[in-house]
Amino acid sequence: MSDLDFYAHVATRGAVLGTGLGSAPGAWTAALGTDHLDDPGRGLLRRDYGLVEVSFAESGGTLSCFGIGVQIHRLVHGPCVPPALKRAYGRFAARVRFEELRSAVLSLGGAVEPDDLSGDVHRYRVPGSGAHVFVIDDPDPYGSGDHDTEDPGIHQAGDVWKLSVWGAR
Repeated sequence: MSDLDFYAHVATRGAVLGTGLGSAPGAWTAALGTDHLDDPGRGLLRRDYGLVEVSFAESGGTLSCFGIGVQIHRLVHGPCVPPALKRAYGRFAARVRFEELRSAVLSLGGAVEPDDLSGDVHRYRVPGSGAHVFVIDDPDPYGSGDHDTEDPGIHQAGDVWKLSVWGAR
């Protein structure tokens, strides 16, 4: 399997290594390991694994996942992939092209539909999974002119910025 398989699976299934919305923090630890940063708040917890961020809310005295973010944009800055994902999917490229992800989602029987095409980052939705795909439309939104469109090491128009899956909170 590949990194693209991982992204397509998250987009169509809303899960990471079988763990998804409604799961407790312990299930995420079992899936992705103990190397993470916890950022607690009032009845909330954000758990950061680097590539993957998970949001939890307290209900009835227990925490359960209500949001999953796959922060693909972080990969251009260096390795941030949890070891469990590396074992399952191999090497992760620094950038992911939207058209490649769309094709992978379609191959799994999913669909990708425009949701909000205004602004510098466009948002698409994957019906049935609760996932959204955020795609860079303008990598130089402030018009500084210092964005090198030939540099493969920086974000370009058409790159996926992140995936997110949200449930009711």
